[in-house]
Amino acid sequence: MKNLPSWERLLRIVAGLACLVFTAMNWGIAGLSVLAGISGAMAALTGLIGFCPMCALLGRKPVARKLDRNA
Repeated sequence: MKNLPSWERLLRIVAGLACLVFTAMNWGIAGLSVLAGISGAMAALTGLIGFCPMCALLGRKPVARKLDRNA
């Protein structure tokens, strides 16, 4: 069951990939690289799956699916 709308999923994927690129470019140089890599991986993963466990713990309801009436 998905609890993230499409726009937020896309935003999480883009932000997660940006964090992973930052990590790859600064590995061993910046101390925040590991933290940025972990955060980016989690953001991208929740965006790809469409479910965020922390949002569910805070009470976010599942996204209602639009039914195609022409099918």
